[in-house]
Amino acid sequence: MKEKEQTKKSNKLHANNKLKKLAIIGLGYVGLPLAAAFAKKRNVVGFDINHERINELKQHVDITREIESKTLKRLNRLIFSSESNDLRECEIFIITVPTPVDINKGPDLRPLKKASQMVGKILKKGDIVIYESTVYPGATEEECVPILEKSSGLKYNIDFYCGYSPERINPGDKTRPVEKIVKVTSGSTRQVANEIDLLYQEIIIAGTFKASSIKVAEASKVIENTQRDLNIALMNELSIIFNKLDINTEEVLNAAGTKWNFLPFKPGLVGGHCIGVDPYYLIHKSETVGYRPDLIHAARKINDGMGKYVSDQVLNLMKQNELPCRKAKILIMGITFKENCPDVRNSRVIDLVNNFKKAGCDVSVYDPWANKNEVVNAYQIKLIDKPKKGHYDAVIYAVAHDQFKRGKIKEAQSMIKSNGIIYDVKYLFDFDEVSGRL
Repeated sequence: MKEKEQTKKSNKLHANNKLKKLAIIGLGYVGLPLAAAFAKKRNVVGFDINHERINELKQHVDITREIESKTLKRLNRLIFSSESNDLRECEIFIITVPTPVDINKGPDLRPLKKASQMVGKILKKGDIVIYESTVYPGATEEECVPILEKSSGLKYNIDFYCGYSPERINPGDKTRPVEKIVKVTSGSTRQVANEIDLLYQEIIIAGTFKASSIKVAEASKVIENTQRDLNIALMNELSIIFNKLDINTEEVLNAAGTKWNFLPFKPGLVGGHCIGVDPYYLIHKSETVGYRPDLIHAARKINDGMGKYVSDQVLNLMKQNELPCRKAKILIMGITFKENCPDVRNSRVIDLVNNFKKAGCDVSVYDPWANKNEVVNAYQIKLIDKPKKGHYDAVIYAVAHDQFKRGKIKEAQSMIKSNGIIYDVKYLFDFDEVSGRL
């Protein structure tokens, strides 16, 4: 009897939920795919404060390359807007704005707070606000809820409700779109948690996992990338050790990888808006309660230092080849934070550029994926249209775009001078084909 009542209640909740109009606040790499997925099921308003972004999307153009133009054209239930008045009829608000770090590596919650303030001004009784932006445990209820209450004049868990469902978008990954990634959900009351879980079940074919609280969901997200950061830091430290021992790191990892429980991480530059950022959120929260997380700090120090390590390695190789560093022609292949993706946020390739410039080198950067205007705006770097033949003292492969991959070593060799250097950060070529690698 009790099971029948629960099923009946769940069905009623689901039916009521389906009638509610949805708003997605922030249409970047997270928000747009989410809006597109929901728009196949219900009416959605996609909101962003970037007018240029909204105009492009209205023309069915997505510069992030996450959603194809033909897909955008078919989404008749999705409207794009940068006017907050267009959100007034919405009853569920999903906030997917960026949560970067500031100059001191502390959480920068300004986009999140501004979005909360805007939503608060149009919040109505019974509305639900769901956050997907990565934060530290407690941020939703400690930082965002008070803003919603102040801006709306409404009471939390009496007049309006909140939830947290961490984003798990993997930019550039076409095999795992948002629908095929398990979604963690949570809500501020048991009923709201059920409603939010049912909401995401509409689109997530991989299934959902309902966390016991908003804090648990927040913590689950921030440790996902912290764990990856620690593992990559270990690989980076091992690569430094093995380089000093004159051992091929890739061969060591391949050998160790024959054990069933050895995790397949590789060394590299750790940037982007997740792995290179999220650990600082956990560090911040941990230190506010009196605990210094030494291991997480150490991993961040190692990974943030890899740009200097790589550039120092290249400069040493150039000296060995009797190539003067001052005014040397350096070509860096790739500026995005990861392969086959146009996202340049928090790219650690910039560390290479800056270190080579400090050494007096003439640095060029080539990336067929990156948006040239975005790179200029973010880093004041003008990408070259095409590498020159026989022109460079050193070529560094910093990003593993498909265009750069194995089998193209002859192309790399054609770009350097007779005694030039090829440095392979991403294991694109065989060990004996390059001058150095991680």
